[in-house]
Amino acid sequence: MEKITHISGAVIPLHLDNVDTDLIIPAQYLTSITKEGYGENVFRRLRDEDPAFPFNQEKFKGATVLVTKENFGCGSSREHAVWALRGAGIQAIIATSFADIFFNNAAENGLILIEQPSEVINSLLTHADAGGYHIEIDIENQRLKTSDNTFDFDIEPFHKHCFVNGLNELDYLLDHFEEIKQHKQAHAKHNFVCIESASKT
Repeated sequence: MEKITHISGAVIPLHLDNVDTDLIIPAQYLTSITKEGYGENVFRRLRDEDPAFPFNQEKFKGATVLVTKENFGCGSSREHAVWALRGAGIQAIIATSFADIFFNNAAENGLILIEQPSEVINSLLTHADAGGYHIEIDIENQRLKTSDNTFDFDIEPFHKHCFVNGLNELDYLLDHFEEIKQHKQAHAKHNFVCIESASKT
């Protein structure tokens, strides 16, 4: 995974609560055997039903930050939803809350998720509706910056470490391989001593 310390881009608004993973990428499009090719069908059902859906509008073309509402990414645990969003150019999502499994899938695939209170989300959505609204995300300093305001955000420390160092969970474990090996050896030795002591009593 590439290092992610800063994201700057236009915002695409999505005024919806409880967006589930089947809505993000419908099941009939789960055909690729790699992570590629899902972006073109992100929100396909909504895009086909509504010509005015944000992902159909020219003014939001090239947006890299999605702003939406509550419980984004609920439903099934399919990782394809994250791949589809990333494939569509989305690098970060700002919402009131996220489903737990989606949250973990996003972290593993370098998709930044940021929670903000509803009043901040509503303000961002209102500003973004006209198009051309930009936001800067400073991951190291945990700060969002727009043309008219600045907001702090929390981020899980382990995820932050992985983002700014360009690691996924496997990379992190390999990076600490020697420490893990030494810990296992020390633990095994301790257990052996305890078993041997117990056998003598």
